[in-house]
Formats: sequence, C-alpha cells, structure tokens
Amino acid sequence: MAFDTLGSKLQEITRKLRGKARVTESDLKDVLREVKLVLLEADVNYKVVKDFIKTVEEKALGQDVLKSLTPGQQIIKIVKDEMTELLGGVESKINFTPNPPTIIMLVGLQGSGKTTTAGKLANLLRKTGKKPLLVACDVYRPAAIKQLQVVGGQLNIPVFANENTKDVVLIARQAISQAISKLNDVIILDTAGRLHIDEELMEELQKVKQATKPHEILLVVDSMTGQDAVNVAQEFNEKLGIDGIVLTKLDGDTRGGAALSVKKITGRPIKFAATGEKLSDIEVFHPERMTSRILGMGDVLSIIEKAEEAFDEEEAIKLEQKLKKQGFDLNDYLKQLRQMKKMGSFSSILKMIPGMNQLKDVKIDDKEFVKIEAIICSMTEKERQDPNLLNASRRRRIAQGSGTTVQDINKFMNSFQMTQKMMKKVHNEKGLKNMMKNINPKDLKRFK
Repeated sequence: MAFDTLGSKLQEITRKLRGKARVTESDLKDVLREVKLVLLEADVNYKVVKDFIKTVEEKALGQDVLKSLTPGQQIIKIVKDEMTELLGGVESKINFTPNPPTIIMLVGLQGSGKTTTAGKLANLLRKTGKKPLLVACDVYRPAAIKQLQVVGGQLNIPVFANENTKDVVLIARQAISQAISKLNDVIILDTAGRLHIDEELMEELQKVKQATKPHEILLVVDSMTGQDAVNVAQEFNEKLGIDGIVLTKLDGDTRGGAALSVKKITGRPIKFAATGEKLSDIEVFHPERMTSRILGMGDVLSIIEKAEEAFDEEEAIKLEQKLKKQGFDLNDYLKQLRQMKKMGSFSSILKMIPGMNQLKDVKIDDKEFVKIEAIICSMTEKERQDPNLLNASRRRRIAQGSGTTVQDINKFMNSFQMTQKMMKKVHNEKGLKNMMKNINPKDLKRFK
C-alpha cells in the first residue's frame, strides 16, 4: 500500500522521540540523520531531502518548546508540519469556470493511466453534482478510443469520439460544441501520450491547448516510477505549463518518493490520487491527511467522508425498524458488509485509524470477507432469516457450495452471533439512527 515502507520507518523513528523528556542537539542530529536516510531510500529527490532536513533542524533548535508538549513531541510536530508543506500544504481544488463548460485537459506519457483516470475523475466530479463529458483525443494508440468508450459505458457517462479524423483539435472543438448543446458542464480531454517526451507530442498538446483554452491542465503520472515521475512532471510543466498533478498507482507505491518530491520540484500541486483499480478509487489529495497517514497518526476525516458516501441513511432507518420487529439476520449482515466494501479495502481503512499502524499483529485479509459473502450467498433464504436452521448437514452443503470448510462456517457463525448481540444492545440503548446522529465529525478532528 501507499507509503508503507516509508511510513513504517518514520513511525519507528518518531516512536523513539515520543517518550523523551529531554532532547539534546546531538539526539536531534541523530534522529534527522535517520530521517534523511529513510527519505533517500524512499526515492525522494536529494535536494528536497536536504532542504527538508535543514528546515526541520532550524525550527527544532530555534523554537521554544511548548509547555503542553515534550521536546520529542514538538520535534514530531515540526516534522509533520514540514512534510505537509512538502506535499503542498493545503488541498488544491479544480478551478471551475463560472461560465460552463469547464475544460480539463489530461496529459502524460503512455502507461501512466490517463484513460482510466479520465473515467475516475469524471465519476468523482459527477458525485459533486457535475455533468461530465469524456472526450477521446488519443487517435494514435490502438483501442484507446474503445477503452474510453468502455469506461464511459461502465459509469454511464457520455463519451465523444470521432473516428473519421486524426485531427485532435477538430475533435476537441466538436466536443465543446456538443457539451454546450447537451448542457455538460465539465469536459475531460483524454489526450495522446508517448513512451517518452518528444517535440511531436508537445506540439500536438500545445495546439489543443491553444484551441480549447483549458481551465485545468492536469498531468497524470505513475507514482511507482519515483524520480522518473518527477522528471516527467518538470519537463511537461516547462514545455506545456500544467496546473496540477494526478498521481496514479499510489496504492502500489510503498516508497512515496514521487509524492514527496513533485510539488517542491515543479511548484505545481498534487490535486488527485488514484489509489486502486476500481473506477471509484480516486480521491482529492489532502496533504495534511496524507502526512498523518504516513506518520501513523490516522486519517479519521477521510474515514467519515468514505462512510458518508457509502452508507445509505434510508437503509439505516429500514434496518432500525426491522430490528424492532425481527432482529438482525444474515441478509442484514450481507447488506452491511457490501456497504462497507464501498469504502475500499478493509486493510486501507484500518490504516486510517489513529494508532492502528503501530499494532503489528493486527492484520485484515480482504479475502476473508469474500469468503463470508460466498458463505451467506450459498444459504437458502430461510437459512439467512433463521440461522438456527443450520444443522450439521446444512453446514456441509453450504461449505461445498461456497468453496469453504465446515470449520469456516462454524467460525463465521460464532462471529455472527456476537454481532447479533451487539446490534441488539445498540438498538436497545440508542437506536442506529440516533447513534449516527450523535457522532460529530468536528469532535473527531482531535485525532488528526
């Protein structure tokens, strides 16, 4: 997962500082030497590392320790603040024009994930009330147009393509006309890439830029390429002028060098991060939240946002009413499991909980939840409604149908019975809807 290697090493270093009542200048230099090595191992640009260490050292030595904090905690706070600044400081948003449509031009090399990112971005913007149009401007790569059409079809988002011409400027202009007539307020141009930056590529992109006057030029880069991603970003910015960066494959980048270098080197913010293969796996890049994740401080606000997006209030009310009359059965369990899956992988959610990164023994295998879903789906409707029917012969049948063992069934049913008791207790004390109402997101900011 993203930043795993970097995060675990930095957390180990900061743990040494937390308990220290007194930190000498020698202690600080030793710690910063370790931090420097960890950042360089993570493929962070050398100049960026040098400036980062220098700034942290100056602030740590020159600042009076706050009365409420130990010196160790104060140094950790400085590291956190400077790393947040390195990642961009604050969230950088899309510049939407007051006179639609807003034109977003995606650029980048082949293999960076532009076409998939176009779909992910359109999907994300639609959730905010926008009406996007995807435009196939890559007329060179085989099946590029078809790929965008498939992505658009999966999301039920319109795609404009003209396979009768190689003139991308004409295609872009036609798309703008259609967007205006169909009232699409966002246009996302999926442009062509190359295996490397060349004059031909830049010339074409500059023509599209001049013809469409995009409100945002977003560079899509593969974060797993480390310093190469930073070099590509720098070159695109110098030759084309970009407004922001989308980091793809961040879920596979355990080091994080590209993310920690690209803003400092290019001066352009990271606006979005793609964190998985699903078309919903993209998120607005929040520098402070990302720093908290890296340092093992959790990211409760992102969990809340994911939960708000995934959970249906009407379903919660229905479940509460059902609990009053019939109790919590396996159909309800399956619904809750599927809603949880919308939030992303359980292991990634676990990493956002403050302190969980420090618990080495806590491991969640997402395959276990696939197994549970298969077990429930192999039951009859009566068995789901009344688990007491599950005698030995029924459990053998379910095990055979779900590709599991009777021991797996027994283990799950014991866990389910505990869940039933918990749900009954929650209902008796507060009720699901009231329990959710009493959670104030502002109160949770203290975990950051």
